[in-house]
Amino acid sequence: MKQRLIYVDTSVFGGCFDPEFAEDSTQFFRSVRSKKFIILVSETTQAEIVSAPTRFQNVLRSLPSKSIVHATVSEEIEGLAEAYISDGALTDSSYNDALHVATASVYHADLILSWNFRHLVNIDRIRQFNAVNLRKGYTIIDIRSPKELSYEEEV
Repeated sequence: MKQRLIYVDTSVFGGCFDPEFAEDSTQFFRSVRSKKFIILVSETTQAEIVSAPTRFQNVLRSLPSKSIVHATVSEEIEGLAEAYISDGALTDSSYNDALHVATASVYHADLILSWNFRHLVNIDRIRQFNAVNLRKGYTIIDIRSPKELSYEEEV
């Protein structure tokens, strides 16, 4: 079975330390360590993690390097993020969230994993992101929380 490429935003790393999200975030990273998933980590996520508590950084450091794809933010990604904002999917104050979605779209991630229900794991915003993606020639992107991901072995 092909490993899924999953874009992971900062909230999933932080979720390991939040009583509400810890079980699902920890299970997700356990699955990454067992090579079920490959994660896509952008410069945006890395910058947010660097300014977060050290324990967030330790979660990233604990993952096998072969299970991580590092994504560079390009002009293409910035342009797509700006399109999300100009189309009203997000506001200027949520530019990093727009970069998360744009990076995942440009790098052809299978899905985005996040605990950000206000800006990302939100059906109305997902529809807006996908309307922009389709208009600009990108595929649709799925955005889920770690709770919605299946960790069982497929038959």
